[in-house]
Amino acid sequence: MPKFAANLTMLFTERPFLDRFAAAAAAGFEAVEFLFPYDFAADEIRARLADNGLKLVLHNLPAGDWAAGERGIACLPDRTAEFRAGVEKAIAYAQALGVGQLNCLAGIRPEGVTTRDAHATLVENLHYAAGRLKAHGLRLLIEPINTFDIPGFYLNGTRQALAIMDEVGADDLFLQYDVYHMQRMEGELAATLAATLPRIGHVQIADNPGRHEPGTGEINYGWLFGHLDAIGYDGWIGCEYKPASTTEDGLGWRAKLAG
Repeated sequence: MPKFAANLTMLFTERPFLDRFAAAAAAGFEAVEFLFPYDFAADEIRARLADNGLKLVLHNLPAGDWAAGERGIACLPDRTAEFRAGVEKAIAYAQALGVGQLNCLAGIRPEGVTTRDAHATLVENLHYAAGRLKAHGLRLLIEPINTFDIPGFYLNGTRQALAIMDEVGADDLFLQYDVYHMQRMEGELAATLAATLPRIGHVQIADNPGRHEPGTGEINYGWLFGHLDAIGYDGWIGCEYKPASTTEDGLGWRAKLAG
């Protein structure tokens, strides 16, 4: 049976961030995830988790200036010191919030930076981050993202991600498989999930086109949820989609497709 975590960056956005925890619990979620906790004190978030009986299953490492369009700094050669400082900050939050895994966004390769240099920087940064997280009992994830939504994003396919993971060589480095992003970039969802299952640490979902609720587009989520069960995926599935209307109005997909 699938276990769904509400992504509070995308869902219940009619409310202030700290009020979304109660909304998620009221809607029947037992777990949440979000992009970043860093605008709030860890104690504030921890209290909202505890008050609502929620488990936090994922957040990201700091990813640069998000408001200015940055989408990660791990492949940027001139930002290594900032990346490493962000790793330490993320570990502190993870320990306070009880989350067991952190996602690293590779970032957009800047003009003037060669693919070779971006690759080398990413591998070096992942090696550092994996070592630091392992020392604290945490897993590191990397996530391929489609280049239609984020042009120039350096990490954009499953094979590329697995090759980088092999090069880093860390046993605590896993793949975050976002069904929406990989449907746009490569398809072959079922076969890829089955083949890479031992290396997948987390799954996220949204439908395509539109990145709305499961069941609104071309992906056969009713079948895919059964497939995830059949191949033995027992982790959380992050609901990282844009509600077509309000979050609550669109939640019927859970009973229809995964009941």
